[in-house]
Amino acid sequence: MSTLIIAEKPSVALRIAIALGNGKQKRIANGRVGYYSIERGGESIYVVAAVGHLFTIKQKGTSREYPILDIEWAPSYQISKSSAFTKTYLDVIRSVALKCDKFINACDYDAEGTVIGTNIIKDVVGIDLKSLGDKAKRMKFSTTTIPELINSFSNLTDIDIDNFYAGETRHIIDWLWGINLSRALTSAIRKYGYNGYLSIGRVQGPTLSVLAKRENVILNFKPDSYWKITVLVNNIEFVNNRGEIFEKKIAENAFDETKKNVKRIKMVKIEKNNVDRWPFPPFDLTSLQLEASKIFRIDPSTALAVAQKLYEHAYISYPRTSSQKLPPTLGLPKIIESISKNAEYEEIAKHLIDEKRFRPIQGSKIDDAHPAIFPTGVKPKNISGDERKLYDLIVRRFLSCFAEPAKLVRVNLSSVAGNETYRASASKIIERGWLDIYTFAKVENKDFDIFSSNRIYEGKDLKMNALQTKPPRRFSKATLLAELEHINLGTKATRASIIDTLFKRNYIEGSPIKTTGFGMIVYTALSKNCGMIMNIETTRALEGDMELISKGEKSEEEVVEEGKNMLLEAIKLFDENKEKIAEDMKESFRKVNSLGACPECGGDLLIKRSRMGKQFVACLNYPKCTNTYSLPQNAKIMAAGEVCKKCRSPIIRIIRRSYPPFKMDLNVSCFEYPITIIKKSSEKVKEDRGNKPVKKTVKKTRKVGLKSVKSKTKRAVKKSTTKKRMKKIRKK
Repeated sequence: MSTLIIAEKPSVALRIAIALGNGKQKRIANGRVGYYSIERGGESIYVVAAVGHLFTIKQKGTSREYPILDIEWAPSYQISKSSAFTKTYLDVIRSVALKCDKFINACDYDAEGTVIGTNIIKDVVGIDLKSLGDKAKRMKFSTTTIPELINSFSNLTDIDIDNFYAGETRHIIDWLWGINLSRALTSAIRKYGYNGYLSIGRVQGPTLSVLAKRENVILNFKPDSYWKITVLVNNIEFVNNRGEIFEKKIAENAFDETKKNVKRIKMVKIEKNNVDRWPFPPFDLTSLQLEASKIFRIDPSTALAVAQKLYEHAYISYPRTSSQKLPPTLGLPKIIESISKNAEYEEIAKHLIDEKRFRPIQGSKIDDAHPAIFPTGVKPKNISGDERKLYDLIVRRFLSCFAEPAKLVRVNLSSVAGNETYRASASKIIERGWLDIYTFAKVENKDFDIFSSNRIYEGKDLKMNALQTKPPRRFSKATLLAELEHINLGTKATRASIIDTLFKRNYIEGSPIKTTGFGMIVYTALSKNCGMIMNIETTRALEGDMELISKGEKSEEEVVEEGKNMLLEAIKLFDENKEKIAEDMKESFRKVNSLGACPECGGDLLIKRSRMGKQFVACLNYPKCTNTYSLPQNAKIMAAGEVCKKCRSPIIRIIRRSYPPFKMDLNVSCFEYPITIIKKSSEKVKEDRGNKPVKKTVKKTRKVGLKSVKSKTKRAVKKSTTKKRMKKIRKK
């Protein structure tokens, strides 16, 4: 009997082979891709690796219209050029599978891992899933440590078929909604000169809606003026009990009354309360991404990728979890004992062991598949940078869950200045407890023992601060992830990639995140004319149904059919309002995407693409106006809001990867406006165009972009160096 084990990544495949082969595994190379052979208990075991999804969804036929409802699974390499490398991995798996009669899905134990592994098993076995019986099994593990992998192999479970159907349903519905709505949206604006591709999807639309609504609140916010009166007593700031005062006259009266009595402020009440500050719960994925962003400024997508790498090397548990629980079955004392062998955490871990503190603080969030994120106790080797930072964050958070609470004294002070009352409050740390372990936590620590009741103090620096109310803050990527989790939009594994897609489509930009004018166009047109595409409740309903599939309470066919019907309803509504959507988008699109006015006819100059994919600028009034301009390729082009005084052509800003941005005249034959290289230091270096040789150089520079400016300097240095070397050789 021979068994094929399918891992999700090559690094995990190696760890499984080492665990089951007791270090005696054989690697068999098949070109650049290899697999592992093991003999265990008289059985031949082969361990192969996928590299993510080896199969994906595609439409049947080649139609470019919509709606498209007939789909099928196909190898990823047949669909996308970027997935061409997956062909070798699939070929290896197929060849090894020919000599096996039992198959084990050892991909990550979540919906994605289940879909990846089960699709491969379906392909190599070639029979219906329900007919697999004992031919296919599942390995379930939350860490890639050797003991857990051996235990998982010894306690195989049946294929998690309901989890597969739920994951497959999500892929099908997301694909159908994404491709059809994106084609519909693109077709609506295409006739108005837009040659790009607009995308919208089942989760992408509502996510854009969340951001655009926040943007509208910020843009339409009208601040109110208010006043806040403060005074320093013993260098501690006291605030008037009136708080935010919205009537200036009242504020002035309170200020004048305080001013009269500022040298005789009486402390009338001091309240002290002992408070226990308990540790934070262990990390789930979202809280880890939030903390990594807040403390280290690590992008949430990067944090997930780094955590995945730590998991694959057995340093931490599976990161894509929504749990804040650490069950006793994990062997928590043994993990702490292992961590104590790491010199950096030795003192902390041994203190917990000596005090027998093995019951952790836990949060309320639960994940049926995996516990909270925790370090395995395996000592990392050769990690640095973001990996080192994230590992330290996870270890300290884990160990702090077992530590004593911090003990604080909460002090509230009340004072009077004439008829005006003031307050101040703060905390003083008595015992640091877990704060000495999780050093990233910030807790206020002020000593208010300098005050006594019924004593008179002299106030200083009395202020009547004129302030204004502020709009809500824009989301950062991390806080948006938390918001999407709060409103149950998307999944823990897909939210970061959805946000990244919105950035790629130029719907959002910056940090904190700002919805671009282009993004606002799409949001406004769709929410006004086809609201269900942007409606959070539409997505929530489908999310709930997919949860029911994973619990065996609904069938895949039923939910897919429901998703198709909702999609057709959305498309029908879209088509009924297509002209309105196009009209709403047209004017806004022109304003946002216009580089400026055409000097020939006054029409809008827009970026277009040729049949060869080259970008150029043309007048919207074509064919009446045939004015065009060439552009640097592989660059982001933006309007600079300026016009050349001589030729009246717009000035544009060029942004290219690895080079500083620069501004130039759209008309390359005009030399009135100098190329302006914008350095990071904000200094501007302008080229002198006073003679013909420089003009020629600048013209060439304009055709190829900034790269030639740098390469010219490099060539000059290289030429000079070569001459010096030749002189030395001749002398010798």
